[in-house]
Order: sequence, then structure tokens, then C-alpha cells
Amino acid sequence: MDDKSTIAALAALAQPTRLQTFRLLVAHEPDGIPAGELARLIGVPQNTMSAHLSTLSQAGLVTGERHSRSIIYRADLDRFRAVALYLLKDCCGGNASLCQPLIDDLACCSPTLQTTRPN
Repeated sequence: MDDKSTIAALAALAQPTRLQTFRLLVAHEPDGIPAGELARLIGVPQNTMSAHLSTLSQAGLVTGERHSRSIIYRADLDRFRAVALYLLKDCCGGNASLCQPLIDDLACCSPTLQTTRPN
């Protein structure tokens, strides 16, 4: 991961519909969601969703796999993990006690995360 890739990922997420789409895809891992269903769930036209998915895909945050006539999209959690780790690489100057609250909040079983996840 480098500055350019990280900036591309953050820029892709810096738009409300794309951020909402990415969060929805994360919530539906590992199954993914067909593009048309994503558009319906988010409430945007299919061609608009296609443009947003293209931006997220170019940033490496989502992948699409063709199944018959539809494309199933999934969040690329490995890529997102790499972005988050790049941002936090030098967190707290090596002082583990300062980083612990952040680590606790990022844990999958975190009550904070569970209450803020999209349905």
C-alpha cells in the first residue's frame, strides 16, 4: 500500500452513495449482492449504481463476479484492511495502551460496531 492507492480508496469512499454501497457490501460478506439489488437497496437508478461500482472497483475496494446474467459484487476486505493498516501503521508512537481502545472498537464482536452496522 502506498499514498496514491490509499488516496484513491479514500476518494472513492468520500461520496455518500459509494460509502453506503461499500458498507452494505461489507455487511453482506461473503455472499455479495447483485448490482441490480444494490441499486434497489440504495435507491438509485441502475446506471448510477454502475458508475459508483466502477469507481469503487477502480479503487480496489470491490470486486464483481459474473453469475449468468448478473454481476455479484463483494467488498474486497483484504484491500480495505490494507488501507486501514496503512493509515494506522505508526499509530500512537508504539504505545500499545493508547492504541487499545481503537483496536477494541475495530474488533468484529465490538458492541459499538454491532449497533452501527447497516441492516
